Amino acid sequence: MSDFDYLALDTAGREKRGSVRADNADAARALLGNRRLYVVRMEPSTGASASPLLSRGSFRFRRRLSSKQLTLFTRQLATLVTVSPLEESLRTIARQSEQEHVRRVLDAVHTAVVEGRRLSEAMGREPSSFPPLYRAMVSAGEGSGTLPQILARLADLQERQAEVRGKVMSALAYPVILSIVATFVVFALMVFVVPKVVEQFEDVGQALPLLTRIVIGLSNFLGNWWWLLLAAIVGLILLFARAMRDERFRMSVDRRLLKIPLLGRLMRDLHAARMARTLSTMVASRLPLLEGLKLTTQTVHNRALRAASADITEAIRTGGSLSVALRRAGIFPPLLVYLAASGEASGKLDIMLERAADYLEREFDGFTATALSLLEPAIIIVMGMIVALIVLSILLPILQLDTLAGGIG
Repeated sequence: MSDFDYLALDTAGREKRGSVRADNADAARALLGNRRLYVVRMEPSTGASASPLLSRGSFRFRRRLSSKQLTLFTRQLATLVTVSPLEESLRTIARQSEQEHVRRVLDAVHTAVVEGRRLSEAMGREPSSFPPLYRAMVSAGEGSGTLPQILARLADLQERQAEVRGKVMSALAYPVILSIVATFVVFALMVFVVPKVVEQFEDVGQALPLLTRIVIGLSNFLGNWWWLLLAAIVGLILLFARAMRDERFRMSVDRRLLKIPLLGRLMRDLHAARMARTLSTMVASRLPLLEGLKLTTQTVHNRALRAASADITEAIRTGGSLSVALRRAGIFPPLLVYLAASGEASGKLDIMLERAADYLEREFDGFTATALSLLEPAIIIVMGMIVALIVLSILLPILQLDTLAGGIG
């Protein structure tokens, strides 16, 4: 049997798109006719979402579900499937969505389920909205008959990850905004204020202090060549982005990032917490640990951490234990290694991994709070010193003129 993508009209004249499985095109048309659908176009299916019949050609129809939207959908589906059939639950969630692209994604999944596909296969029609790890857990729930429980665990996992992401963003927001505003203030002083003040010293005929001459030189450069500085910054960014496409260069950069005292620890702890929570959810869902590691590794952006995760996967594939593989990697916190070993020994690996994730996330919260309590005043002090130097460079010539005037008098 083959899959055929179709574009059809129902009895009310509404457009319907989807896929149907049949022996041939005529059989597919007959099946759709039995559903009281008039076929406008039909062609053999070319993939999960590549067929032009399943795409309406507009950018907005190709948008994927955001992390927040996927989390909300998972929680709603986990709740509804306990009281209603899957097909009805999907239709209800799709209808109540206010965003058109969300309705399009969920309608595609709903259509595939109505056609007789498993939910995990139906989600494969929208791979950008439902990542492989997500679909693998859904498939495990379908295979074991525990789909509502798996969806509930998935929703808990996504909500916790969203909470961590929110903490990271809120932690970085204030220092970033403060740095941008302070930089803008210093730039405005150098370009607009300093030149006006310097005009008052042009006819004095006295040598200006060194600090004043340095500030005047920087002011002139920023005022006359700001576009060159901007072009140089943009050029360096583009060159760096191009260099990051080379795997060896990116691996080198990612390794150096992990060695930065504060940032490196932050990245390692976040990765360890995410891996521990994801693996805990997958082990509790009866999904093979090796498959969970393979899928988790694909989601890691830092190449050094990805390589370490791949080594762990290979070690377990050859018969090693998770705790030994974590210890050999050398980048994971000792607590995670210890709790993983305890979980393997007691047969409660999912519980121990969840406890490790809780601890690492609490430590991350405390670490970021302490780091930011030091970073924010450090930014203020540095920018205050820069402004003080600018003000001092202006005051020194004035004080020098007052001294000269007093000596003449």
